[in-house]
Amino acid sequence: MKNYCVVQHTYSEFLGLIESQLEKRDIGFSYYRPFVGQDLPGSAAQFDGLWLLGGAWPTADHEENPQVPDELSLIDIFRRSKRPVVGIGMGGLLVAEQAGGTAQEDPMYRARFVTAHKTAAGQGDELAEALDGRRVLQLVNGRVDLPEDVQPVLVDDDGDWLAVRPDELTYGILFRPEMKPGMLEDIIMEARHNPPPNMGELLGEARMEWGEMQKVTEDVIVALVKALGLMQERRKMPVFSLKIEDEG
Repeated sequence: MKNYCVVQHTYSEFLGLIESQLEKRDIGFSYYRPFVGQDLPGSAAQFDGLWLLGGAWPTADHEENPQVPDELSLIDIFRRSKRPVVGIGMGGLLVAEQAGGTAQEDPMYRARFVTAHKTAAGQGDELAEALDGRRVLQLVNGRVDLPEDVQPVLVDDDGDWLAVRPDELTYGILFRPEMKPGMLEDIIMEARHNPPPNMGELLGEARMEWGEMQKVTEDVIVALVKALGLMQERRKMPVFSLKIEDEG
């Protein structure tokens, strides 16, 4: 069975809609939660890919996110191992930062529905083609300014990047295909989260957009499966159990 490493940054932000879509395709997950002190894996050898989820604070805020250097190292390990990497929200910022971008704390909140637009670099890209002209939910804290050699494949109405693809097996996206209204409610209730001031309005809009949000998620998954070969099982190192024989 295919197994993906998933880095979770808050209790309320998990794979959500994406998890059920991928489980239908015989893909399982191992969650790692650095925000409760859990160590990240030091190797990609046991996994078919890496997902990095949303979070409550900018990646530039190392007081709230002291694990950022470790996550950047983990992304590098998976990229060098030729394993797929997908970052969503905060995870998308981390992908862009690891690709050479510069993290900034402002703006603290971007919580809104935006229209995705395919760029010249997105021509022929499965994800960009699938989402061109579609409304997507953006929920992210802070930003990462892209390096000159990384061009976005999707941008919003203002021309700010929504998705990058630093290499053929890596995506960083700032919209949230995993999100559902119940998860937005959980963000509001989570004690140490940092919900945006307009979360109530965003929740109401998400409930109205729920049908289209599910369609967007389905199209995102189909695009990522095609673009990244998510159905392909990567060669993984065997796990040995140490058995000590009693000679007595």
